Amino acid sequence: MFQNVKYDFTGKRVLVVGGSRGIGKGVVEAFLKAGAEVTYFSRSSGEIPNTRFLKVDLESEEEIEEALKESGEVDILVNVAGINFTHKIEDISAEEWSSVLDVNLKSFFLISKHVVRGMKERRYGKIVNVSSIAGRHRSPVSGVHYVGSKAGIIGFSKQLAFEVAPFGINVNVLSPSQTKTDMLMESMTAEELKNLEEKIPLQRLAEVDDQVGPILFLASDASSYITGSIIDVNGGQI
Repeated sequence: MFQNVKYDFTGKRVLVVGGSRGIGKGVVEAFLKAGAEVTYFSRSSGEIPNTRFLKVDLESEEEIEEALKESGEVDILVNVAGINFTHKIEDISAEEWSSVLDVNLKSFFLISKHVVRGMKERRYGKIVNVSSIAGRHRSPVSGVHYVGSKAGIIGFSKQLAFEVAPFGINVNVLSPSQTKTDMLMESMTAEELKNLEEKIPLQRLAEVDDQVGPILFLASDASSYITGSIIDVNGGQI
């Protein structure tokens, strides 16, 4: 759990998409500790007390729309959901391609589209979209669909930031490197992880808290003049 929260989000309504595990779960817990009212979407519950959990299949536009109606107004949106496959291009089916793009990019569009309406009316909002070092560079293991979707998040966010800035809405991107989550451990072998660590200037993989802190910063008023930016949290890799 994030231990040194320095922000006060009392009274803020936060929606975390992909909040049941990994970075997303760390974000949910940190916002709770900072006094926010937190709702999170996921396919399965992370069993996080004092939150509102809505089960959502992010490949289903219908389920997303229903959950957004139920979740109510949002002051801060963190899109962190993602799925990953390591297949080479010749082994990627059209169905798998669509699945990755639906979860990793299309869901960001659908949820942001809905949430921005209320933010415009209140002339306030914070959106943090989580991409990846893969979207800024490349990946040693992930497929082209994953890397393409993460690069897409960056372009989507920069254009959205430009579009909604006149309404007092900040849109920024966190671009994390490999972080100690279940997804990472499932996609790389122990030997691959060790080899990766040796190539990182800070000589270690990121912890979840290393990513949570910058997300809270981007969601806070401390970053009120930052929008359309990409924050690289990668231990100095790029």
